[in-house]
Amino acid sequence: MPNTRSLVAKAPGAKFEKAEMPLRALHENAVAIKILYSGICHSDIHQARDEWFEGIFPMVPGHEIVGEVTEVGSKVSKFKVGDRVGVGTFVDSCRECEYCQKGMENYCLRGNVQTYNGRHYDGEPTYGGYAQDIVVDQNYVVTVPKSLDPAAAAPLLCAGITLYSPLKHWRVGPGMRVAILGLGGLGHMGVKFAKAMGAEVYVLGHSAAKKADAIRFGAKDYLITTDSFESHRNFFDVIVNTISADLDVDALLGMLKVGGSLVNVGLPGNHQSYNPFSIIGGLKSIAGANTGNIKDTQEMLDFCGEHNIVSDVEIVNASDAQAVDDAYQRVVASDVRYRFVIDASTI
Repeated sequence: MPNTRSLVAKAPGAKFEKAEMPLRALHENAVAIKILYSGICHSDIHQARDEWFEGIFPMVPGHEIVGEVTEVGSKVSKFKVGDRVGVGTFVDSCRECEYCQKGMENYCLRGNVQTYNGRHYDGEPTYGGYAQDIVVDQNYVVTVPKSLDPAAAAPLLCAGITLYSPLKHWRVGPGMRVAILGLGGLGHMGVKFAKAMGAEVYVLGHSAAKKADAIRFGAKDYLITTDSFESHRNFFDVIVNTISADLDVDALLGMLKVGGSLVNVGLPGNHQSYNPFSIIGGLKSIAGANTGNIKDTQEMLDFCGEHNIVSDVEIVNASDAQAVDDAYQRVVASDVRYRFVIDASTI
């Protein structure tokens, strides 16, 4: 079995080390990809530290992958050698359940195969994008427009689609007011997408430190959340929560217009509660979304190509694996604008 140079966490919370890790065999429907860049998602940190559930170690995180096809299986029809491609949060699904049949692979009832810290259906562990190569079934690979900077495009494969998918589902567009709660790796993509879709966009945050960035990304205004609960009642059609902190759910619901939706893509660590009177008095909804399917991911990338939308990134030189550990610490401290991306050539 071939190997690839990777950044590996050998135990929960362990520092990253460089090691040779196994690649999947190039079966007839698979493509081999030379990884160019791999984004650092906050979920990588949670999983490498066993903060969500028991992980599979050794672990190679990374599910925001941009690379180039180096080899294709005998039945591959969607890609050819040299194509610029991307891999997101999952690399397979059952293809049989009602949601896979509808093209909603991200909600596969059997459970889709996560790009890392998961298991293929044959039981073998999955290893992700903090590596120089990966082999993936062609049906779970997408085309990345060559007009986009590959490093800045990498976070689109998770942060991008995580915001594009709910904005599309809730039909965000002209004549709508949309609030993005939190201006981080997810939130800044939400502002860019909602603006490009034609909505009037606002950012809700706890301090004004990022107001200039919010305006630069396309927001009409940056509102201090606690100061705006009353001044902006019955104001927004959609609020998208991108943060992991506890929420004043009832106050946020009060900011929605009749029929409005509070959509969660961030994951607070604690259970959140609300008063049912906050929703029944205004036909309001509390909802959530989980990344996106393959079709929407390709649509999102094409949309980004048309509108020149990418993530704002800092490049991580992984010649010294400690650089990734340092990046993790900065993500936890909210000290990145707005996404770290590993240069795979330095691994």
